Parts: sequence; structure tokens; C-alpha cells
Amino acid sequence: MKTINLQNTPTKTGVTSEAVSFPSHGVTLKGTLYKPEGAASALPAAIVTGAWTTVKEQMPGTYARELAARGIAALAFDFTGWGESDGDRRYVEDPEVKTADIKAAVDYLSGRDDISSMSGLGVCASSGYMAAAVAVDDRLSKVALVAPWLHDPAMAEGIYGGVENAKGLIAASEADDGAVLVGASATDENSVMYQAPYYTEEDRGLIPAYDNKFAVASWKPWLTYDAQASADRLTKPMLMVGSPSIALPAGAEAYEARMTAPLEKVWLGDDVTQFDFYDRVDAVKASADAVADFFNS
Repeated sequence: MKTINLQNTPTKTGVTSEAVSFPSHGVTLKGTLYKPEGAASALPAAIVTGAWTTVKEQMPGTYARELAARGIAALAFDFTGWGESDGDRRYVEDPEVKTADIKAAVDYLSGRDDISSMSGLGVCASSGYMAAAVAVDDRLSKVALVAPWLHDPAMAEGIYGGVENAKGLIAASEADDGAVLVGASATDENSVMYQAPYYTEEDRGLIPAYDNKFAVASWKPWLTYDAQASADRLTKPMLMVGSPSIALPAGAEAYEARMTAPLEKVWLGDDVTQFDFYDRVDAVKASADAVADFFNS
């Protein structure tokens, strides 16, 4: 495992953006494709996905722009039912649907003549979705995870208040009366992410494009999801970028112990928290450097 010392470096300029749309299981998804300005030939590309409940203008767009500044075309998009994308079932954190959306993004990029190859970058919760997609799609050659959140149902029970509390949340999800909670709030104790950094700060993640909603129907697919399972199927090279202070280090450790595919790790200092990986300038740049080097190697 490589450990990096952080330092501030200027962001490269010369990135263009293109609004795109593509179909996924009957709905239209909206995204932004970032490319280095003046690219004269087909480029390697990355599909970039972010933390749970987030939209393309948050950390997916941040990392997509950083990769484009490093010579890699990068697509950030809104999942089904989130942000600008279509979908009658809104604000549901459904790992299976989101994994299918990643595969639809692969279909879309595969049809472009300005793309030569593809890899996947998942940040936080979407690390599991991205790893699952890369494991089964031969068009994706590598997978990188930043601040990975990789839970299985047993881990989720511990995180969300124990077995009985998890059962109660799942039961509420199964009832599915259309209830929608506030995603994050500094004042509402009933929000899903009460007083969480980034999501509750207007100069960080609490931007106008953020839905900031969480359907109660999310609890069953989220709590019963097994992000660890793809470790058994993955044969492509993986990069994990994290720190001792990420939110679920046990998940990253368990995945590493279970997988047999080639793994590289880059760990930043213990002062870098989960939320710092989303937008802290030095942490994002160090992570993007590592991911670009990995995809280009």
C-alpha cells in the first residue's frame, strides 16, 4: 500500500463539458461528459458515480472534471429517479437499479466514436455498484474506488441500530406508502443524515441541484444489499483510495481479504475524513492523480 503526503497543487485547465442523455431500463438518464479541450483522437473514458442520494453536480462531477483535466474523458450522470434523470420512482437508493444504470452508461459510451476504452470510478456508496458492474462487463477494464463504502447486510444491521431497528426500517420500506424523508439537515433530527458535514453545508454539498430527499422505500434495498459479493466475481484490476478515517474501513478490509483480483491501494493521512474525499482540494487532487495514473497504466 502506498501512502501519500498531501500538498496543494493547481487544478489543470482546459476541460470541456457536453450535456448528454441515454436510455436505461425504459427511462432517460441525464449526464455530463467532460473531456480535455482540443482532444484530437479517441480517448480512454471513465464512468464516475458518487455517494448515496447524490447528483452529478456533486462529487461525481468534481472527480469527472479532475479526470478530464488529466486526459481522460469522464461521464457523470444522474441515476434513475434522481436529479435531472427520469423515473417515476423518485429518491430510492436501490443498488440494483443504480448498477443497471451504470451498465446503461457503458452502452452509451460504447456507441461513441470519441471513446477508445472504459473504466469505472465509484465514490463512497456507489463503490459497490461500480465494482459489481465492472465485475460482469468486459467493456470495463479497471475499477477505482475512492473512500469506499462496501457493506453487507450484517454490517448494515450494526450501522443502523441493530437487528431489530434494521428490521423495522425494512418493514417500513416494504409498506412503501410513498413517504419521503429529508436527506440531510443541520436542524431536522428526522433527516437521514442529521448534521452530516458536506450535505448540510451550502458551500459544499448542499447545492440547488441536490434533491436532498430519501424515499422510505430505500431502506430494504439498501440494508439488504451485499456490496461484498462482487469480490468473488471481480477479475479486473482494482484501485482503492482511502484513509484510516473513512466511514467504513471494515468494509474495505473485508473486500480486500475476499477478492483475488489485482489490487492497488493508496492511503492518505488519518486527517482525511470520508467527507473530505468529496471536495477537500488536496484530497480530491491526490485521489484524482492516483486514479488517473491507475487508469492510464
